Amino acid sequence: MSARSLNVTCAALRSFLRYLFRERITRRDLSMAVEGPRTYHLSDVPRSVGVEDVERTLGMVDCRSVVGRRDYAILLLLVVYGLRAREVAALTLDDIDWKSTVLHIRGRKAGHAAVYPLAVEVGEAVIDYLRRGRPETSDRRIFFRTMAPRAAITHRIVSERAKFYLRKAGVEVARPGSHTLRHSCAQRLVDAEFSLKVIGDFLGHRRAASTRIYSKVAIEALREVALGDGEAIL
Repeated sequence: MSARSLNVTCAALRSFLRYLFRERITRRDLSMAVEGPRTYHLSDVPRSVGVEDVERTLGMVDCRSVVGRRDYAILLLLVVYGLRAREVAALTLDDIDWKSTVLHIRGRKAGHAAVYPLAVEVGEAVIDYLRRGRPETSDRRIFFRTMAPRAAITHRIVSERAKFYLRKAGVEVARPGSHTLRHSCAQRLVDAEFSLKVIGDFLGHRRAASTRIYSKVAIEALREVALGDGEAIL
């Protein structure tokens, strides 16, 4: 278990022990004896993967099948735009302006909307799915289950499909899923030397603090600090 998950378990155990004491099932309140692990802000490193791993993961998709055409479009949306699983699942036919070639992401976690230029490869993958995969339905959402009931997909399905292809490609990463590809998108922006403010806006972060974690994966900048005059750089 991670330190964060262990803290949640310890909190539940403390509540249970307080209940036992309050109901006089135990003679002493043992809740104070349960100590959780220390956690530190920004202590983790984003679970991103490299470009080669991303390409290998995309290569695992069989676009000759209906599920493959759907999944390939989903993976590209995660990789190119760094979308959240919920944002991909919520996409509707009205969110793509084919004439202006833009993609609208509405109702983001930060409470705002975003507009991206529609990448050619993403547009072609979505069109391929719409023409040769999406069921006939009055529902305006784009992505649907391939098996009954033919309902729109959920964010859990988006994450599970990303996990499936990452594992199929043999990519070793902690907790693989849709966020792995989202972090990989952020890693590319860091490597391209975009500012953290631009990266945060691109990913739809609510607070600047949410983007600070990516300063840990600015490998070239960290190497320069380590090998050069770190004080001068800072």
